[in-house]
Amino acid sequence: MSNSSARPLCMIPGPVEMSSTVLQANSTPATAHTDPVFVEAFGEVIEMLRTVVGTTSGQPFVIAGSGTLGWDQTAANLVEAGERVLVLSNGYFGEGLADCMEAYGAQVTRLRAAPGHRQALAEVAAALRAHKYKIVTISQVDTSTGVLGDVQGVAELVREHSPDTLVVVDGVCATAAERLYFDSWGVDVVITASQKALGSPPGISVVVASQKALGVLEARTTPVPAYYVNWKRWLPIMKSYEARAVKYFATPCVQAIFALNTSLKEMLPAGMEPVFAAHERTAAQVRAAVAAWGLETVAAEPELCSNAMTAVWLPENIQAADLLPKLKARGIVAAGGILAGHAHRYFRLGHMGISATSDNGYVETMLKAATEALDECGHSAGRSTPP
Repeated sequence: MSNSSARPLCMIPGPVEMSSTVLQANSTPATAHTDPVFVEAFGEVIEMLRTVVGTTSGQPFVIAGSGTLGWDQTAANLVEAGERVLVLSNGYFGEGLADCMEAYGAQVTRLRAAPGHRQALAEVAAALRAHKYKIVTISQVDTSTGVLGDVQGVAELVREHSPDTLVVVDGVCATAAERLYFDSWGVDVVITASQKALGSPPGISVVVASQKALGVLEARTTPVPAYYVNWKRWLPIMKSYEARAVKYFATPCVQAIFALNTSLKEMLPAGMEPVFAAHERTAAQVRAAVAAWGLETVAAEPELCSNAMTAVWLPENIQAADLLPKLKARGIVAAGGILAGHAHRYFRLGHMGISATSDNGYVETMLKAATEALDECGHSAGRSTPP
């Protein structure tokens, strides 16, 4: 399938392409947040998000804002000044989460991995033995590198070495694309957003907190140092809408929630397993194309590669600024790198949401365009035909 539409396909690691029905839901007329139709839609969203992350008891918070707002929600509600937080940083967004924790007074230890790598579990275990941490954070996928974090392995280590410590997962570029089983893995917080594998427009910060995390909130000895992101204000709102009753703190993003409701209903008829499998198949297709181009992923090993996106090292004679306009001319918007000191050396492709789960030809169009653009840049391996 070629992209013959008047606009280019948005194949970055979020925002993602959306179904026509999601777009229609986002363009509905002005609707009161007290309207029974909206109340029902909001309640359904809260319930469906539990299915997405694999929990029966976790509490979703669905608040107007970006994925970054989830960092603030987590730090403001669960950290008190001076408490220790261990941040497993695999790139730009791990560093940002650490900065956010420090802004709320946390004493942060950053356990960094080299670009394209993740922390060995032995390193994490050693860090857990060295200090008692209130929180351990892990990016399930760092959008800057496409490196997949070992959430299950880290959660198991925390249960073994420090069972009171909260496991916080930044899932903004992972939730609904990467396997996550909140309850069985022992996760306490998942931070995500509407505009990536959840398949709807930007504008909704989604956080799911365990009952253990909510207990930590209740046990605080100091007030929550925030107003808008204070879960004590939002928890009654979430519970009320789930019970199909209106309660007010701040106006919800009505159209964005209609759109997310539509996307979740399209995603979930058979549960999450087919969704995960579709992303795994699509990611394998993309990685096979990268190999056919004679290039390498930023993720240094196959088991480190995300199923939501792929970051690709460019040949020495090509920079991202050379490639991206040629992709755009072929109807594909891709993303450059954002790692300091390496940004010009690689580019990033998104393949999550309906690009992975629907038979729309978006990924095939993207790979064909990339093959041609690399060829135009003088990379002869680009003559190989991607699968």
